[in-house]
Amino acid sequence: MGRSTGRLNRALILPPSWRALGDLKAIERQLARLLACHFMALTYFKRFRMEIDVRGRSFSDPAVWQAFHFLPWEPRLLDAHAEAKFHSFCDELDSNVFPCLGEYAGCVRLMEEIVTKPGFLPEATWLAAGYTEAGLPRYCGTVQGVVDRSGMGAIQNLGIVPEYRSMGLGTALMQKALAGFQRVGLRRVFLEVTAQNSGAVRLYKRLGFSRARTVYKVAEAACV
Repeated sequence: MGRSTGRLNRALILPPSWRALGDLKAIERQLARLLACHFMALTYFKRFRMEIDVRGRSFSDPAVWQAFHFLPWEPRLLDAHAEAKFHSFCDELDSNVFPCLGEYAGCVRLMEEIVTKPGFLPEATWLAAGYTEAGLPRYCGTVQGVVDRSGMGAIQNLGIVPEYRSMGLGTALMQKALAGFQRVGLRRVFLEVTAQNSGAVRLYKRLGFSRARTVYKVAEAACV
């Protein structure tokens, strides 16, 4: 019980927007998920490794870029990336594959791990900011990039907050990241995506990624 209770306590750290806005429904939804995940079981998730050759490609500015602010990596934005990541994944399948994505505190730890990796690439790490219907600023998308040990670029997480999807924002953030890999002289970039996430698979194919192989992720998951 000690380990599970510790995980639950850490997960109850809420993102700043929830604390500020008092989003009770969101808090209740997260608490329900945490209680469900208190008892976990092993399961397998099918994932695709997809790759792209960025040499000679042009990453133009799509019209959607005019509707959002795209912020290059700065250390002061770590919590903002974590919040955008959390809101993007907390109710999605990937939070079962990677439980840390279902917790705000877990997203903070994940961002800390990414930016302290030897291969962390600021040029491929971007944050998108937009506005709510009330005109309030909102961090609505995030992507991070690293260079792996083989010298290939690796997309770590592309996350778009649900209410900002289907606006071309995912395409724009990926183009920003791929252009960053290209600028530092990398030739190939890869990512992994859960096979059931058909929308993401279609997006990556449109951008020019092709499936390299299938892998299986063993994870603790509840109520999948």
